[in-house]
Amino acid sequence: MAPDQVQVTTVDDVVADLAEECATSARSYLTTVREMASGDNAAAAIPMGLLAVSQVLVMGARLGAIEDVVPRDRFEHDAGPDVDLDPLLVGLREQFDGLDDYTDLVDPVTSTDLAAGSLCADLAEIASCLLHGLQHHEAGRDSEALWWWQFSYLSQWGVRASMALRVLQTVLGHVRLDADDEVVAEAEFDALHT
Repeated sequence: MAPDQVQVTTVDDVVADLAEECATSARSYLTTVREMASGDNAAAAIPMGLLAVSQVLVMGARLGAIEDVVPRDRFEHDAGPDVDLDPLLVGLREQFDGLDDYTDLVDPVTSTDLAAGSLCADLAEIASCLLHGLQHHEAGRDSEALWWWQFSYLSQWGVRASMALRVLQTVLGHVRLDADDEVVAEAEFDALHT
């Protein structure tokens, strides 16, 4: 660009750039969760889930940190038919059999009441919210996509993603740290004598 030329960035450009970055994050999450549900790489499901949820929480944190997004139109356009996520949920439940249920606080700020949670339902709920925003984005309604992602992050999937992250990290910690003493001793012996 020549020194006398000034590149002007409009609000529409900023909205479009942020919407595209969020769409990329949403697609990445959905791809990873579908791969987890397929069972093709069952041994990596927990670390893959930990990474996917962590990354999508960065997207949500960015949306939560900015001023409220106001969609261009004052009503939500029909995003189209909901995607059937039952097969995803079934696949996740098969992968996380025995690890799905957890205990959660209803609201850690206002209550000490406990509630039951489901890791697989959380992962599917996040997917549902991200897909809804993607439908708006792919229809060219960037401000509406951002509004939906921001609203649903603050009201729905952000809390579920935070709990899913905690559950996945806790499970991974148990897998890696709760080893049998004999197995650890044999591994240490083998490492020192090879």
